[in-house]
Amino acid sequence: MQQLVEDFLQYLRHERGQAEHTQRTYAALLGRFVAWASARGITDWRQVELKHLVAFIRDEHTRALAREPKDSPRRLSVGTLYLEVAALRAFYKFAETEKLLPLNVAEHLTLPRRWKRLPKALGHEEIERLLTPEQPETPQSLCDQAVLELAYASGLRLAELRSLRLEQVNLEAGFVHVIGKGNKERVVPIGRKAVEALRRYLEIGRPKLVRPHSPGNVFLTSRGTAFAPNTLWLRIKRRARRAGITRNITPHMLRHSFATHMLERGADLRVIQELLGHSSISTTEVYTHIEGARLREVHRRFHPRA
Repeated sequence: MQQLVEDFLQYLRHERGQAEHTQRTYAALLGRFVAWASARGITDWRQVELKHLVAFIRDEHTRALAREPKDSPRRLSVGTLYLEVAALRAFYKFAETEKLLPLNVAEHLTLPRRWKRLPKALGHEEIERLLTPEQPETPQSLCDQAVLELAYASGLRLAELRSLRLEQVNLEAGFVHVIGKGNKERVVPIGRKAVEALRRYLEIGRPKLVRPHSPGNVFLTSRGTAFAPNTLWLRIKRRARRAGITRNITPHMLRHSFATHMLERGADLRVIQELLGHSSISTTEVYTHIEGARLREVHRRFHPRA
């Protein structure tokens, strides 16, 4: 069973160009089902029926979380169950298309309904504090400043910031060429402030970080290596704390702030979709709820009969 999972992961990697994070997630979720099936004497995917998939999802819904006390009432979130069902459906669709299995038994497996979480954005005052340059100026502080300015100016994902290479940046024209999820390419304009921060970092800060083994990534650690996901985000969180921002900063918050503030100033939703690299407009539409909430708050505060 595991070999067929490996074939599916190879397909995601080489033909679909899925992000490493997606590949790891699908590998873990499908591995959990393989272990569940093996414990019940199922050793071949051809033995699996829809009733087995339903029983697995039911067991997952009720099982205790690994790192919680035995008497904890906490269970898997709906989001995790959604991903497990999505992984099984994607696997079976691949196996059916490639004629590796005779039947797609996951075809009628229903995806659980997920609550749409409204994205959290920083306020304008918080953004101003976060983007105020730090003194004294060091290679690391110049790197942080360039990361923050670019993230807010372009809405790039954390993975896109980490993997951005020198040849993808055109400061003269004021844009970056981004390779996003699924190897989809897009060109994103960046503002004057981001161009200034990037130019200063590339001219003064980055040369002092480069080592003989350094890659061509724009942003480098103090050891001259590319950033790991956690390392880059910890740098941003520390910068936020030094700026006096006390609430928890999440990896997508600057991206959400970019989209929310663009929408507040009248940007077209389709333009925001293109800039963010969303394949579907429905993903971008979540920001309209933010705008609606803001309008209701303004109405409540200022209308005499609200």
